[in-house]
Amino acid sequence: MKPRPISGRATAKSRAARSTRPKVVLAYSGGLDTSIILHWLKEEKGCDVIAFCADLGQGEDLATIRKKALQVGAVKAYVEDLKEEFVSNYVFPMLRGNAVYESSYLLGTSIARPLIAKRQVELAKKEKASFLSHGATGKGNDQVRFELTFAALAPNVQVIAPWREWSMVSRQDLIDYAQQHRIPITVTKAKPYSMDANLLHISYEGGVLENPWISPPKEMFQMTVSPQDAPTTPQTLTVQFKKGNPIAINDKALSPATLLYRLNQLGGKHGIGRVDLVENRFVGLKSRGVYETPGGTILHIARRALESLTLDREVVHLRDSLMPRYAEIIYNGFWFSPERMMLQAAFDRAQQDVTGTVRLQLYKGNCTVTGRKSDRSLYQEHLATFEEGSGYDQQDAGGFIRLNALRLSTRTSVQKTKW
Repeated sequence: MKPRPISGRATAKSRAARSTRPKVVLAYSGGLDTSIILHWLKEEKGCDVIAFCADLGQGEDLATIRKKALQVGAVKAYVEDLKEEFVSNYVFPMLRGNAVYESSYLLGTSIARPLIAKRQVELAKKEKASFLSHGATGKGNDQVRFELTFAALAPNVQVIAPWREWSMVSRQDLIDYAQQHRIPITVTKAKPYSMDANLLHISYEGGVLENPWISPPKEMFQMTVSPQDAPTTPQTLTVQFKKGNPIAINDKALSPATLLYRLNQLGGKHGIGRVDLVENRFVGLKSRGVYETPGGTILHIARRALESLTLDREVVHLRDSLMPRYAEIIYNGFWFSPERMMLQAAFDRAQQDVTGTVRLQLYKGNCTVTGRKSDRSLYQEHLATFEEGSGYDQQDAGGFIRLNALRLSTRTSVQKTKW
């Protein structure tokens, strides 16, 4: 659906004045940081602000966000439904690489930033804006992700990063600023932690979570129930894949965004996909983050199970050796980089045979594979059986072992090695 910008009301005199003001496209969420930034860009930088909010499935009232952007001072507000593009062109390619950062994080926030930044660049070209801006802090990874995308796609457009310019240093400073300038906000002094949501996950950080010894508040979680409170009856489902992409749940074909949404519902009901970790940020800091990724967790487990049937051993081992680097590339913000594209091409080639069905059981925080099948399966029961089979001569194993043992026995005999 083609987006329709909504402009704020302006007098002829104010429109004339604006014609000479520089334009900036701001990634706007309607939250504390970007609402303050919108006002600051207008009043302190003298810019006409074009607010852009991407609907990535965060479940917010987008009409209210658009209205708020204009209320705070934006001259235009774009709100665009990018859910299908997000899942098809960003989430699914990343999952085809089985990307997991530092063994735990499924990169839900990391993968959203390139799409938002790409669309900002496109709007800047459309609106003839000279600047791009974002609400990422100077301590975080998101500033890098936004600005590396800007550099890759629009190297001549300048960036305004307010957190690296203004004198405010804390969320409390922002709350005070909002009250001073009568900017409506939802964050309160009693609940200052930050939250970021999209169709793949929700992340939480800051506030009480900054102490890694403190357990996350139970009421904080929004996508998943606590495993202790999950149903006592397991639920079984099947996920169908074609060339590495999930296409159906329980034999019902669904669009990418709808499929992920449905898996979020199923996984969330059973408390699947919670992660609490201290990660290494690209900027050099350690950070405690809490994540909910129910649908993504199910897809990651299911794909690995199907790959065990359909991928050659050396392909799997080589891909897995490259996966940490691929995950790091995405985490650090290099989605639009030649190295990511090179690895993506290799991973996508490997996924051509990842077609089939996986059966899973969801139960109290666990997602367990209970079956897998594929017409492209390399698993041959007549070869693997411990009963009488064909195609494998057990006597061949003796020579195989002797050849692999040759270097070990030679070293021992020459060096008289004592183990």
